[in-house]
Amino acid sequence: MVTSPPPDSPTAAARWLRAARALWRVLAARTARLAASVHQTWRRSLQLRVVTITLVASSLLVGGFAYLIADKITSILVENAQTDVRLRLQNGSDYAGKQFRAFSQPQEAQFQDTVEGTVNYLAGGDPTQTNGVVVAITADRVPAGTIEPRTSPNVPVRPLISSELRASVAAGNVAHQIRTGALGGKRTKYLVYGSPVPTRFGQVELYYVVPLDRQDATARDARATVVATGMALVLLLGLLAALVTRLVVTPVRVAARTAQRLSAGLLDQRMVVNGEDDLALLAASFNQMATNLQRQILRLEEMSRLQRRFTSDVSHELRTPLTTVRMAADLIFAERDGFDPAVARSAELLQAELDRFEELLTDLLEISRFDAGFAMLDAEPTDLVPVVHRVTERLAGLAERVGVTIELDLPDSPVIAEVDPRRVERVLRNLVGNAVEHGEAKPVLITLGVDQNAVAITVRDHGVGLKPGEEKLVFNRFWRADPSRARQTGGTGLGLSISLEDARLHGGWLEAWGAPGQGAQFRLTLPARAGDRLTTSPLRLVPADAALPFGGPRDGGPLAIGPGSGAGALAIGPAEGGDRVEVTS
Repeated sequence: MVTSPPPDSPTAAARWLRAARALWRVLAARTARLAASVHQTWRRSLQLRVVTITLVASSLLVGGFAYLIADKITSILVENAQTDVRLRLQNGSDYAGKQFRAFSQPQEAQFQDTVEGTVNYLAGGDPTQTNGVVVAITADRVPAGTIEPRTSPNVPVRPLISSELRASVAAGNVAHQIRTGALGGKRTKYLVYGSPVPTRFGQVELYYVVPLDRQDATARDARATVVATGMALVLLLGLLAALVTRLVVTPVRVAARTAQRLSAGLLDQRMVVNGEDDLALLAASFNQMATNLQRQILRLEEMSRLQRRFTSDVSHELRTPLTTVRMAADLIFAERDGFDPAVARSAELLQAELDRFEELLTDLLEISRFDAGFAMLDAEPTDLVPVVHRVTERLAGLAERVGVTIELDLPDSPVIAEVDPRRVERVLRNLVGNAVEHGEAKPVLITLGVDQNAVAITVRDHGVGLKPGEEKLVFNRFWRADPSRARQTGGTGLGLSISLEDARLHGGWLEAWGAPGQGAQFRLTLPARAGDRLTTSPLRLVPADAALPFGGPRDGGPLAIGPGSGAGALAIGPAEGGDRVEVTS
């Protein structure tokens, strides 16, 4: 037989604790979502911020003003009550003194009746009066039992008067206090004034106890009136701020939406101009700016189209005469052994320049395709190890002529990636060719790395290197680090620009690092699967043997700087290929 545990068992307590924790998590999640929503609305809405700030500021101002007004009204009412009681106390003290001077001893006949009659007279003539003022005559400095305290109306007066006040009045001083206590069967705030009354046999004390109910009620009414008026004023100010802000924010929002449409390519979007005020002037100026921008953009697009067409047409049109010249040059080059040495050398120069001219036309056609957006990626699973070997073999003759040794650091296993092999081979040919040309007869190292998401190839030379800032310029068209240097490969000046476009077409990075006297290193990083987004690179951009001025490459501090994924962008991130931040310049 299975019995359920009692409600106060540890199992039940644990269930209640789990339920409480789950409820707390739900409430915390909802509170966090609400706070995030409010924060997002606060950041996005200028009108909400203006109205909220106006309401808060006006509430503080009106609240402070209401407090000061209510405090001032209360002070005035209490001062009036004090003035009235002091006057009544002075008159009452004079009257009581005159009544008591006829007696030389308190034990005389008719003295107690005189005290009682005096109290009733000072209280208004009726011992049952109900105006709330209590008049009392006591005697603390007269022998006990000779004078009994008299009050009108008949209420216990001792609890209403503090011992400090009684002591001060008994010492011959006129004193007062504001106290809170039970008076007339209810707890209220009251004013107590006391004055000594000299007699022939000693001193008696006269007290006036005046409730401040009427003054408090008047102050409460004034405070409520001021608060209600202040709240109405705050709401009115909030409504006015909302209306004024709406008048200002609405055209700004319209301008923002129009600007977004303009940035999306809808160049015919304009704002509606109403009136002749500043906002209308803003709308008119915005429309004029949009018209000028549209005119300039269309003009630049037309110029760019004409430029691309001119480049393409020139490249195509030059093909025909170049073919004819090539045929003649090939014939002359084949017969150069039978010519004079000067003519033979001219035939060799003609052949070399024609080769360079053909490469330039090919590169111009490729650049025109990139500019026109017609370049297509023919990606397929490719082993990059043979690609690197092919590039190395093709440039082996050039490396031998300039005295450069090409070293390879490749994985033993195949490195498969979805790439366009023709474009990747062209990028590597440009990078290795530049490294050999600028290698200063020192070894060039090609390294291939791979991880789960990307493949990377670095080309390291130990030549003259790059000056600070040149790593951002090497990918510009027709840019050369040293125009005075003699070129060994006869390049066109477009190789790195085309390589950068090939890397971007793959969704990859092509980055450069260099330092004067330390050589340079270029890194090509491509996603292992076509269409994936890169976040890191398997290889570091800054080489391990680079001597950096801020602690060296092994301290975890070097930064990699080179072109990022966008035009004119710089990739800044840790040299070890960790998290990478792209900053567009």
